[in-house]
Amino acid sequence: MPYPKTWTTVGIAAVVVAAAAIAVPVLTGATGGDAVPAAADRTPTATARTVPSVPDVAAAALAALPEARYSAVVDGLLPVDRTVSSAEVFHLRTDAPLFGSDRQHPVARFAATDFLGQPTTVVGLRHEGAWELVLTPARRELPSAADGHAAAQTAAWVPRTALVQQVTPTSHVVISTADQTVSIESSSGRVTRSFPAGVGTSDTPTPTGVTGYLEQRYVDPSQGTGDHAIQLTSLHSSAADEPYGGSDGGLIGLHWNAAASGAVSHGCVRLSAEGVAALDALPLGTLVTVE
Repeated sequence: MPYPKTWTTVGIAAVVVAAAAIAVPVLTGATGGDAVPAAADRTPTATARTVPSVPDVAAAALAALPEARYSAVVDGLLPVDRTVSSAEVFHLRTDAPLFGSDRQHPVARFAATDFLGQPTTVVGLRHEGAWELVLTPARRELPSAADGHAAAQTAAWVPRTALVQQVTPTSHVVISTADQTVSIESSSGRVTRSFPAGVGTSDTPTPTGVTGYLEQRYVDPSQGTGDHAIQLTSLHSSAADEPYGGSDGGLIGLHWNAAASGAVSHGCVRLSAEGVAALDALPLGTLVTVE
């Protein structure tokens, strides 16, 4: 989908979010990663004896790592190809290293502030000793390099000392591509609100069978979304590198559009003004599951 033209500063770098795409360099890593462990929940499942210790990462080495941001491609991240139902939300004390499956060699870094200069929202799936398994907003690989099917969501391990606990959302979002609806559900699974939605076409489908989170939101009337906020998720297209044809990293967003029903989009989810307003009331870090 198109993303807004926004000028913000993260450190000393100006990030230009162009009218048809987010215009920033794609960053790559060099270390491979295995799939996320199957038991992703909030219960510590490993003992101190089996959990690797957190290695020291010098400041210069940390700064040299690729940033795991919305447009990055970092090979060492862990692919997530299933749904999850439990998570906690954090901010970062400072920039933090992200590790792949071996938890010995950092593959990327999480910046303490996001592309809008606000505290980065971090969603944690599991606590193991001094580690937290977290979802990231970056890709592991492009669909064109994975026979047209890449993971729509990634994860990595981060030292827990880098995290600051935030209030955990009590609701989550469920997108049904079959029913073409977006629902807000309580922690018990009760649907509290539901809205018709436009989803991806067969050529540029909305990824399914995966959970991401609300990463950020912003308003940009130049994109034809009026004064309604674009709800940016951590998910990406799993079928196309750039479904919209720009350079936004294949991001999946939920946003207003006059045609808010049917298989009509490049992978993003279109909603009415009422639907966008309901999502706008949810905190960042809210889980978003696509079925």
